[in-house]
Amino acid sequence: MNIKKTNIYMPVLIAVSVIIGIVLGNSLTKIQAPSSQNFLPQRANKLSTIVELINEAYVDSVSTNELVEKTIPELLKNLDPHTAYIPAKDMQEVHEEMQGNFGGIGVQFSIHNDTVQVVDVVSGGPSYQLGILAGDRIVTVNDSVIAGVNINNTDVLNVLRGEKGTKVTVGVKRRGIPDLIDFEITRGDIPIYSIDVSYMIDDVTGFVKVNRFAEKTHDEFVEAIEKLANAGAQKIIVDLRGNPGGYLMAVVNMVNEFLDKGKLIVYTEGNSQPRKTYNATKSGIALDKEIIVLIDEYSASASEIFAGAIQDNDRGLVVGRRSFGKGLVQEQIPFRDGSALRLTVARYYTPSGRCIQKPYVEGDQLDYYHDIIDRAEHGEFQVADSIQFADSLKYETTGGRTVYGGGGVMPDYFVAADTSSYSDYYSKITQKALVYHFAYQYSDNNRELLNELKTAKEFDNYLDDAKILDQFLVYANKEGLETDRKGLAKSGEIIETQIKAYIARNIIGEEGFFPIIKDIDETLQRAIQLSQSKKQLSQLLAVTK
Repeated sequence: MNIKKTNIYMPVLIAVSVIIGIVLGNSLTKIQAPSSQNFLPQRANKLSTIVELINEAYVDSVSTNELVEKTIPELLKNLDPHTAYIPAKDMQEVHEEMQGNFGGIGVQFSIHNDTVQVVDVVSGGPSYQLGILAGDRIVTVNDSVIAGVNINNTDVLNVLRGEKGTKVTVGVKRRGIPDLIDFEITRGDIPIYSIDVSYMIDDVTGFVKVNRFAEKTHDEFVEAIEKLANAGAQKIIVDLRGNPGGYLMAVVNMVNEFLDKGKLIVYTEGNSQPRKTYNATKSGIALDKEIIVLIDEYSASASEIFAGAIQDNDRGLVVGRRSFGKGLVQEQIPFRDGSALRLTVARYYTPSGRCIQKPYVEGDQLDYYHDIIDRAEHGEFQVADSIQFADSLKYETTGGRTVYGGGGVMPDYFVAADTSSYSDYYSKITQKALVYHFAYQYSDNNRELLNELKTAKEFDNYLDDAKILDQFLVYANKEGLETDRKGLAKSGEIIETQIKAYIARNIIGEEGFFPIIKDIDETLQRAIQLSQSKKQLSQLLAVTK
C-alpha cells in the first residue's frame, strides 16, 4: 500500500475500529445480561440472590459469610432500636448473663496500680476451696505475667473464665509471704446473682435490690422476701433503679407474689402476634406486705412491667424519676452457626392499657438513646413539672388514679436527682476515683482488724472513731489534690459516707455497702419516709389521685 495513502486513511481506520469495539462491547454486555423475558432466577429474595451472585461470579475471592455478618447489623438499623443481631462469638456471654452462671474461678477482682487484686472470693467456689483470700494479688496466669502490663478487666476475664472442668494455674502474691503461691484451679459454675442485697432497714421495713430479670431471679426474689418476712418485714421496698430488664416470665412471676389471683399483670400484642394476657395465677407470698418500688431513668423493660403492674393495680407506690421507656418485646431466634436474631415481635401494655414505649424514628438509634441527655437538659431530673403529657396519654388505674403512657412510667412521688452536695472538689475526687482507691488501700492495710467487724453498723461506728475522712484528706493530698475547705464543707458528708460504704463492701460485701450508702440516697430516704408514714398505703395512694 502507498505509504502516503496509508497515512491519510489511518485516522479513519482507528476511528472505525473504536466504533466497532464500542458496538462489540455493548453487544457482549447484552449477551450476558438477561432480556426482559429472561430475568435471573430469584432464589429466595433479592438479598439472597445478590449474595449468591457475589459468591458465584464476583471478580475477586470474597468471604460471603463475613459480608453477611457485616450486612445484617446495617439492615437491622432500619428497624426499631431494640432489634439486634448477636454474633456467635457473643452468645456465650449473653447466655451466661441470662442463665445466671458462668465458668470461672470464683473471685471478684479490681485492678489497682496495674495489678489484679482480689476483692472478694465467692463462698464455696473453686478459689474459696483452695484458700485464695481477699487481698491476694494475681501476678501470673498459666505462667504468663499479667501484672505491670497494662492489663484491663476484659483481658483478665478472658484468661480466668472458661468452661467448667477446665484448669487454670494462677500465681498469687500474698502480704507477708515473699514468694508467689501457685494454685491450680479447676473452673466451676460461678453464679451471677440478680439480687444485690436484701436487708432490714428498720424493724418492719425490708429492702431488696434487683439488678436484672434472669432465669433464676424469681427464685432469688422469693428467697429474699421470705428472709425479710422471717425478720419481721411488713413493708418491702423493691429497688429497680438502673435495672435494664430481662426475661418477661421472670418479672411476671415476681409481680405474681404481690397480686391476688386473676389480677392483670401485663399483656403483649404485635402485628403478627395476637394479644397475650398474663394474670396472677396464685396467692402470692407477699399479699400482706405493703410495697414501694424505686425507679429511675435507667429502669427499663421488665422493670417497667413490674412498676406499671404495681401502680395500675393500686397495689403500691412508685418513687423516683420517670423510667427509660422500653415497651417492646423481643424474641430470640437462634441460627445453626450459634448466632441469633433478637427480633421485636410485640409491644407490652400495663394493666391500664398503657404502652410505655417512648417514641422513636425507625433507623435513628442515636436520637433514641440521646433522649436521656435531652431529659437532663430539659430539667426533668430536677423538676417533676417539666414533664408534660398530652390528654390522649391519660389512663386510669383500677382505683381511678390518673397515670400516663407514651414514654416510661411516671412515679407517684417524684424525687429529683440530688446535686446539692456536689462541688468542684468532689468532681475532682470522683474523676480520679480517689474514694474507691483509698477504700481499697485502707481495707487491704487493715484487713485483719476489719475482719472482726460483722455488720454495717459496726463499720460505721469504727470508721467514725478512726476519723476516716481526715485520713482520706491526707491520702488525697499525697495524690496531688489539695484540700478545698469550701468544697469539703459542701461535699464532706457524701465523701465520708462513700468511703465507709466502700470499705464495708470490701470486707463483708453488699450487706455492708447498702445500709451505709442509704444515708445519702435521697430516693431511698423518701421511700423510707413514706413507709414510716402514719398513713396507710390506701391513704397514700389516694393522695396521688
